[in-house]
Amino acid sequence: MEDVTSWVNAIWLLLGTCLVFFMQAGFAMVETGFTRAKNAGNIIMKNLMDFAVGSIIYWILGFSLMFGDSIGGFIGAPYLLDGWSGNSNFVWIIFQTVFCATAATIVSGAMAERTKFSAYLIYSFCISAFIYPVVGHWVWGGGWLANLSTPFHDYAGSTVVHSVGGWCALVGAKVLGPRIGKYGKDGKSNPIPGHSLTLGALGVFILWFGWFGFNPASSADGTNVLLNGRVFVTTNIAAAVAATTTMIVTWVKYKKPDVSMTLNGALAGLVGITAGCDMVSAWGAMAIGLICGIVVVIVIELLDHKLKIDDPVGAVGVHCGCGVVGTLCVGLFAVEGGLFYGGGASLLLSQIIGVVSVAAWTIICISILFAIIKKTIGLRVSPEEEIEGLDICEHGLSSSYADFEVKA
Repeated sequence: MEDVTSWVNAIWLLLGTCLVFFMQAGFAMVETGFTRAKNAGNIIMKNLMDFAVGSIIYWILGFSLMFGDSIGGFIGAPYLLDGWSGNSNFVWIIFQTVFCATAATIVSGAMAERTKFSAYLIYSFCISAFIYPVVGHWVWGGGWLANLSTPFHDYAGSTVVHSVGGWCALVGAKVLGPRIGKYGKDGKSNPIPGHSLTLGALGVFILWFGWFGFNPASSADGTNVLLNGRVFVTTNIAAAVAATTTMIVTWVKYKKPDVSMTLNGALAGLVGITAGCDMVSAWGAMAIGLICGIVVVIVIELLDHKLKIDDPVGAVGVHCGCGVVGTLCVGLFAVEGGLFYGGGASLLLSQIIGVVSVAAWTIICISILFAIIKKTIGLRVSPEEEIEGLDICEHGLSSSYADFEVKA
């Protein structure tokens, strides 16, 4: 019977791995569709290579830093390739690899259309090698956040995956500065429409689909039908409510329901529910979706209109803003231990500690990394290259759409 259970669990994890891997295609389509055609090939190349490069370094180093024997609760003991043996849990390794790739690829969208490809490879490599694995160890590898008196809870990665990528994206977009023409001399934000809303929508549908592997498979237990079914339901409800909420908010605010913002609303709900999808009820998932559907609009507008931070795809609002909010919502809506269910404030306090600690670690590390890159090889392409497009300047592509007329 144990052998059968092991096989079921392995198949469950491998199925989840395939679905999460397919999310890379979703991110690629969202980012490509929400940016201009002259940069489409560059976006595709970055989404391909952050998975390829990330897989290599996470296999060599990152996985052991995340799940190796804990050193002071801060980091796992590194063992590189010489620690691998025939007894290694390769199913768990590949499942964690696709999660790592998700954190790294989030950064691409916020820094799109003006980042050097070589610089992107370096910081994506470092996120997968060190920044993400350390946070993962704190929460999932037996580190200090998992050993608080009331353990920090992040079931599938609202903080570990999404806010890590989101904080990196925020710092990167700020350090890079806005795209040419994004803000006028009066400081007014000028819209720079993406070239294919259709591709962006396809990406969102792919990501929604992939999330049914991202969250449910995180149980690592294919036999726990009750838990897995609950996670499926809470994940879907949060996304649906968030998308509907964002549609209504933009309809009231702009007098028309905004398509791109509503697409991001669906992703906002998915990110927000990821931390507590196992601990909240369907009603709690609705509440989280409602909150995230509002938060994503507020954060995207705050960055664009007030802080003048140019995020072409809304990655910071979705992954950072809703990753943080969703993680905190666990302390409020968890059926067992949540403040609104009579559990007191201890879980909420642990969630706050986790959110703040991960933010501080990620912001400090990525700021240092971006400063080094900026002072050495440079982080941003030249104005001439940005105007001409990264496809031709960075990759020698005359056009990603050779049979179509492409507007600058």
